[in-house]
Amino acid sequence: MATDATTAALDLNDIALFVQVVRSGSFAEAARRLGQPPNTVSRRVQQLEAQLGTRLLQRSTRKLTLTSAGEAFHERCAGAVDGLQEAGQELRLGSDEPTGCVRVAVPADFFDFFPMEWIAGFLAAHPRVRLDFVLSDARSDLIAERIDVAFRGGEVGDSGYVGRQLFGARGDGLVASPAYLAARGVPATLADLAGHDAVVASHAGSSGTWRLVGPDGSVHEVPQATGRFGANTAQALRRAAVAGLGIALLPAGMSRLDVQAGLLVPVLPQYQRKGQGLTVLYPSRRHLPLAVSAFIALVVDKLGELEGTPEGRC
Repeated sequence: MATDATTAALDLNDIALFVQVVRSGSFAEAARRLGQPPNTVSRRVQQLEAQLGTRLLQRSTRKLTLTSAGEAFHERCAGAVDGLQEAGQELRLGSDEPTGCVRVAVPADFFDFFPMEWIAGFLAAHPRVRLDFVLSDARSDLIAERIDVAFRGGEVGDSGYVGRQLFGARGDGLVASPAYLAARGVPATLADLAGHDAVVASHAGSSGTWRLVGPDGSVHEVPQATGRFGANTAQALRRAAVAGLGIALLPAGMSRLDVQAGLLVPVLPQYQRKGQGLTVLYPSRRHLPLAVSAFIALVVDKLGELEGTPEGRC
């Protein structure tokens, strides 16, 4: 037999053709099934034999017979050829239907505002898809961590990945519960905030001040009111505000339903903080799996509903 170096250079198409010749019983029948001229099929088998340095088939005017080397080679290769063909067939079928495992990187509190029922509905609609979530506020290395798609708020920067903004930045606003405002009064000016409690953002990078934009476009650096509750996720701050622990600065999309339900009340609504928006990232735009595209569509649709504006959808 040939050396390992020679074997490594074998053409898989020639091996698959050899298997087809054996199963067909003749070059002519194999050529008919493959849609190739018989002399082409015969020549490619001869090339394969030359590469291997051994005869695989004994040829006669009536039939083909495997040599002992050909029989051993066919036994080793036939299963592998079938496996490759099955894999290709599965991929072709999967190109028309979402399939496979999708690894998704999302913020740590993603499921605080993205109900698990939406995930269950997606999986029910796509029975051949599996979702694997990586929940972290750290910036994931999509390649090293085998992430198929990531959702990030704020500035993405030059990450080297393919990015698409799902919706732009929306204003964050101050809110508090009706019970808190009834007990402590409603602030009429930014200066009044100093006499109130705040639920304080305590995550890394929080500055201890609220940077608010006024109705005339001017920017105001407002020290956060003193408070006895801090947390490192926006959802925890929202819940604390609903519980009456103080004034919170929250994304508009997050507080909208609570405001509509009367659980929270806007405070100084003419002042807002520039929101973060949301961007979807994936390693490459080429051959994006249908399962990934389907999940992106789900997130865009559902978060667009939370945002409450049709232009939030993509």
